[in-house]
Amino acid sequence: MRIRYTRWTADSMTDEQRLESLMSFFSYLLIQSNGDVEEAMEWLRQLAEEYGLFDESLTMDELIQKLKERGILEEVKDMLVLTTRGIQKIRQDALRQIFTSLKKAPDGSHETPLSGSGTDRLSETRSWTFGDHATNIDLTSTITNALKRDGIDHFALQEDDLEVYETEHMTSCATVLMLDISHSMILYGEDRITPAKQVALALAELIRTKFPRDFLALVVFGDDAKIVSLDELPFLSVGPYHTNTRAGLQLARNLLRRSGKVNKQIFMVTDGKPSAIFDSAGRLYKNSFGLDPRIVNKTLDEAVQCRREKITVSTFMVAQDPSLVNFVEEFTKANQGRAYFSSINNLGEFIFVDYIRNRRKRIGSR
Repeated sequence: MRIRYTRWTADSMTDEQRLESLMSFFSYLLIQSNGDVEEAMEWLRQLAEEYGLFDESLTMDELIQKLKERGILEEVKDMLVLTTRGIQKIRQDALRQIFTSLKKAPDGSHETPLSGSGTDRLSETRSWTFGDHATNIDLTSTITNALKRDGIDHFALQEDDLEVYETEHMTSCATVLMLDISHSMILYGEDRITPAKQVALALAELIRTKFPRDFLALVVFGDDAKIVSLDELPFLSVGPYHTNTRAGLQLARNLLRRSGKVNKQIFMVTDGKPSAIFDSAGRLYKNSFGLDPRIVNKTLDEAVQCRREKITVSTFMVAQDPSLVNFVEEFTKANQGRAYFSSINNLGEFIFVDYIRNRRKRIGSR
C-alpha cells in the first residue's frame, strides 16, 4: 500500500475528525436533497472530484461503509436509504452547526428570573410563607433565628423563625414551528428551504435532548397547512403552492391550545407575503400580486387572536421584499410579537436567541 505523509500542524484533523466532518457534510447534502441518499451521494462525488475530498486514507466507498456500520444508512433492495438513526444524526449535526453554544446548557428544564416552587435550590433564603415545602427549610438559619431571640436556655421555635431556600421557578413551553413550503422558497434559483429545514432540525434536536418536557410541533404551510412529523422533516420539499399564512396560524393556535402549557409561542419562517386564504365556503382564494386586503386582513385577524390567547409569534424572514416587510411590520404590531429581518445565513442564530429568551420569561399565565 502506498502511504502519503503530510506535514502535521495544530490545525490538522485526525482521521476520525475528518470522517466526522465528511459525515456532517453528507448530512447537510441530505437536507438539500430532501433525504434522497442517491442524489446526495452523487453531489458528494462531484464535489469530491472538484475539491479532492477523498484520498488513500479515506475513499468514497470507505465512507459509505462507515455510514452503514454506524447504522446511518442501510441497503434496501440494492438501494441505500436513510435509517431512523440517520435522521437523528441529521438533527444532531444541524444542532452542532447552528447551536454550538448549547453544549453547556442544563438538561431537562428551563430557568426563569422568577422564583417559585421549583426543583433547584438557590443560595438565598427568605422567611417561610404558607405553602412552602418543608423540604426547603434552611435549618441553620431557622435555628439561628430562634437562638438570637431566646438563647439556648429558653429555646423555642416559632413560625417567624422559619426560613426557606429560594428555588428556581422551572417552566415548560409549547412551541410550534411554522415552515413556509410555497414555491417562492426556491424561486429565482435561490435555495431558502434548505437552511430553513436545517434550523428546524436543530430546534427539534435542541428541545428533544435539552428540554424534553417541552412540547414541539411542526406545521408546514402552502396552499393549506398540515402537521408534519419531525422524522419527516429531512424529506420535506417545496411545492407549487401559494402562501396561506392564515391556515398555518390557525392550525398552530389549535395545537398550542391543546398543549396545556402556560408559555406558548410560534416561530414562523417565511420568505413571502400571504397570498391565499380559504373563503367561507372552503374554496381557496389566491392572489399573488401585491398585498390583497382580503387576504391580509384575515391574516392580521389571526395575529390578533394569537395575542388574545397569549401566543407570541416570532417571524423570521429569509427575504426582504418591500411588500413582505410591510406586511410583517403590520403583523408584528397586531400580535405584539417579534420580527427578524435576517438573511438565511444567520437565521439559526436568531431562532436560538429568541427561543432561549422565551425560556427565561413568563409569556402568559392561567
